[in-house]
Amino acid sequence: MTVYDVIVLAGGAAKRLGGADKPAVRVGGRTLLDRVLAACPGAGTTVVVGGRRPTSRPVVWTREVPEGGGPLAALGAGVRLTAAERVLVLSADLPFLGPATVGALLAAADEDGRDGALCTDPDGRDQPLVAVYRAEPLRRELALLATEHGSLAGLPLRLLTGELDLARVDAGPHAAFDCDTWEDIAAARARIREHGAVLDEWITSVKNELGIELDVDTDVLLDLARDAAHGVARPAAPLTTFLVGYAAAGASAGAGPEEAAAAVAEAARKATALALRWEAEAAEKGPRAEPGGEGAGTP
Repeated sequence: MTVYDVIVLAGGAAKRLGGADKPAVRVGGRTLLDRVLAACPGAGTTVVVGGRRPTSRPVVWTREVPEGGGPLAALGAGVRLTAAERVLVLSADLPFLGPATVGALLAAADEDGRDGALCTDPDGRDQPLVAVYRAEPLRRELALLATEHGSLAGLPLRLLTGELDLARVDAGPHAAFDCDTWEDIAAARARIREHGAVLDEWITSVKNELGIELDVDTDVLLDLARDAAHGVARPAAPLTTFLVGYAAAGASAGAGPEEAAAAVAEAARKATALALRWEAEAAEKGPRAEPGGEGAGTP
């Protein structure tokens, strides 16, 4: 059973970016659109409303009518291609949206009697393009608005959200951060390079680039690299981690992500133990020869 579908709004003129193709702008080596798609890997159907462009996973493309008709027109075009009872609606410029926020929205939308749930930013403002809507009331209100105004083109999103009973989910300081200007892009690029975030961002980007679905304990690998560098030699660190990955791939061939992660952990454990033995061996000092004992010269 499909749990939810997703509609990503990737159109718009991006006037504050000088007309740049905003969904294709890269943050941390990945396009903004791909970063949003990575936040909802469990979606049944993924509909992207906007011009076609390369994406990290398959999507269904459509356009609003008329093109440039605004978010409600785009939402109306996208919802026609969905079938699930819940629809996740996202803008394509959310560099820090993650699966945890998507999960929180889905859970809040399940509250009895609710028509959905949307995020609020740190200033308490509603974010209707970081939201989950129940499909039936969403379709109903879009149809009523189109009838009342003649079309959905140019209508503000508040006309939709004002008619729906929506739960509010605190998005935290970053999940609802969107990139409207080049200053926003620069801030996002700077944040992923902060000390506390850069490794997680890099590992996620590498896994995405290589098509790997693997939850690896990075601390284990970092400890292995440290022990190999200290106990053997500095160049041993990258070579050892490569060999651990190669061994784990062979041991988990045909297995699922959990078994593969366990194989990495076991290979790392063995290699770490070996590096520690090397380090201990280097620190050992043999017994001193006693004066006049075996091997001593004669006057």
